[in-house]
Amino acid sequence: MKTAIFIDVQNIYYTTRDTFRRSFDYKRFWTHIESKDEIIKAIAYATDKGDERQQKFQYALRSIGFNVKLKPYISRADGSSKGDWDVGITIDILESAKQVEKIILLSGDGDFDLLVQKVIDKYGCIVDIYGVKELTANSLMDAASEFHSISNKFLV
Repeated sequence: MKTAIFIDVQNIYYTTRDTFRRSFDYKRFWTHIESKDEIIKAIAYATDKGDERQQKFQYALRSIGFNVKLKPYISRADGSSKGDWDVGITIDILESAKQVEKIILLSGDGDFDLLVQKVIDKYGCIVDIYGVKELTANSLMDAASEFHSISNKFLV
C-alpha cells in the first residue's frame, strides 16, 4: 500500500521520554512499516537548536530515509519554548493525501483530529496514528482509522 509517514518529532520525543524514560526507535519503526507498505514519502518535523547531538540525530533520521524539516527553536523571555510544526504537517498531509492510500502520523496532538477526519472523508485514505496512549488525545485516537500505541517494540 502506498504510504506517507509524518512524524511530530518533538511530540514523540517528549511523550516517550516522559512515559517510558526511553527513546523512540525510528529505524525499527521504518523497518516495520517497510515490511508491509510501500513508503512513498517520509517526513520528520523537528526543531533546530544547532547543537551537535541534535545534528547527529537529524543525520541518523536522514540515513534511515526520512526527509527532515527543521524550524528554529524559539526560547521566550518567560522561559517557555516553541517549535510548532502543526501547520506545516497539516499542509504536507493534505498535499500527500492525493498520492497515497495510507497516511501514518506519529503524534499525540489532538489538534490533528480534524485533519485526520478530513483526510479520511475527502481522500479515502487510511490514517493510522502512532502515539503514547496515555499522552495521546482521545479525539485523535477516535478520528484515526487505527491507533497504534507506542510500546517496547519501538523503544530503545
